[in-house]
Amino acid sequence: MTSEQNPKSQSSQTDDLVVEMRGIVKRFPGVLANDHVDFELRHGEIHALLGENGAGKSTLMNVLAGLYRQEAGTIIIKGRPVIFSSPRDAIQAGIGMIHQHFMLVPSQTVTENILLGLDEPRFRLNLHEYDRVIAELGERFGLKVDPQAHVWQLSVGEQQRVEILKMLYRGADVLIMDEPTAVLAPQEIKDLFKTLRTMVADGKSIIFISHKLQEVMAISDRTTVLRRGKVTAAGLDTRRITRQELARQMVGREVIFHVDKKPQEPGEVVLEVIDVCAENDKGLPSLNGVSLKVRAGEIVGVAGVAGNGQRELAQVITGMRKSISGKITLNGEPINNRSARFGIQRGVAHVPEDRTHVGTAPNLSVTDNVIMKQYRKPPIARYGMLNMLAATKFAKRLKDAYDIVVPSVETPVRLLSGGNLQRVILAREISGQPSLLVAVQPTRGLDVGAIEGVQRLLLAQREAGAATLLISEELEELFALSDRVYVIYEGRIMGEVQVGSGEPSESLIETIGLMMTGTPLEQIEREGAAAHV
Repeated sequence: MTSEQNPKSQSSQTDDLVVEMRGIVKRFPGVLANDHVDFELRHGEIHALLGENGAGKSTLMNVLAGLYRQEAGTIIIKGRPVIFSSPRDAIQAGIGMIHQHFMLVPSQTVTENILLGLDEPRFRLNLHEYDRVIAELGERFGLKVDPQAHVWQLSVGEQQRVEILKMLYRGADVLIMDEPTAVLAPQEIKDLFKTLRTMVADGKSIIFISHKLQEVMAISDRTTVLRRGKVTAAGLDTRRITRQELARQMVGREVIFHVDKKPQEPGEVVLEVIDVCAENDKGLPSLNGVSLKVRAGEIVGVAGVAGNGQRELAQVITGMRKSISGKITLNGEPINNRSARFGIQRGVAHVPEDRTHVGTAPNLSVTDNVIMKQYRKPPIARYGMLNMLAATKFAKRLKDAYDIVVPSVETPVRLLSGGNLQRVILAREISGQPSLLVAVQPTRGLDVGAIEGVQRLLLAQREAGAATLLISEELEELFALSDRVYVIYEGRIMGEVQVGSGEPSESLIETIGLMMTGTPLEQIEREGAAAHV
């Protein structure tokens, strides 16, 4: 329910507090995660807790949910000070948390998962009766799910509904939702927002943890912003604040959201993936006949819910995973099932999803990290030896060119922020003037200011004529940067759509959302999107 739908007088709102957190302090070794944080939640509102990864949002809510114990500060629930020693204490006080990574038992049914851990029923379990009760609860809140279905049979969106039902069944009046849209397709996000409004209309209060500005603007009544463990804006009326102002509160400076993607004609095919099959780390099929093309001077996006083969696709292209069958060519030359070095020598650059453990060597310096692809070549290599003077000069040039904020190029990269670490990786990969750049989740976990910088670097590569394969779970990013988008579902390409330079149409977003949940594009075009909603 938006603020317009739920008008309340200011005086009644201040008297209607369900949760008060005063001066909360939570430390971890070397990190002050929450620095005297205040937070208030009113009855019957959706209150967004906004901030980048590492801002302290989840830590604060883990304190409220009884998972952590604060070092200082007070929690007051409905006017009564409380001390939580466990999540059970929090649930008994009416507070339930739905985590980003679901905590369900795949082999059990929906009903069994909801009843798991409860004191009742103790001796006799009439599953049919509980199935009926849970079906009625789902009907009441618009959480349609078959109580008798096993969790492994459910979509990600349906599993999230089970988590919500689990908390509602336990009597939670306050629901904390930690990044609830991270694993959902656009249609599932719409359904979730509809459910949240139904719950608020029924008297529940919701804390919506997110780093996505557009979702906060769409769903919340009020917004509190955290930055580096401190509150920078408390209880803002979301109706009366702009996206730009929220971004400024998050990062401490003005942010430009629009990226200038100039129209240009793509060149020859640089990367061609033909009917490729591969397995994941468990030996199970992860890519099932994937085919796609990327041309010079274009950015091609790959959209999909996490875990549908995106990681394996990037790895087979960059030489980090073997393919079982199919063919991958770079400028006409086969490159699959060759070493990563083979691809590097032919102009393949890779910005991996895991920037800390795969993209960099954390204990090595900025200099050591940026020369990893150059140390065999002159001037950095001289008579088979490393020329550290030339290496340092090279690193300083990249530091200035890519605006890497670091005291010295000899600083270990483990001490860098996420945005600066990503700039080190991009500087190393782009400085080699690649013909193909494979970028996987290049802006994940970065603040909106760092995202802006990374996106500009990717567009600069496009203008320089490089072919870029952009694998991202952020649809907004894919629309902003890509010329074309493929959608992958369970290791298969569901279809390909063209992307313009303006705002995407509702029908395009709907079509991509349907493909992300398993409907092929040709079927959507044949039957119409409405047939699948």
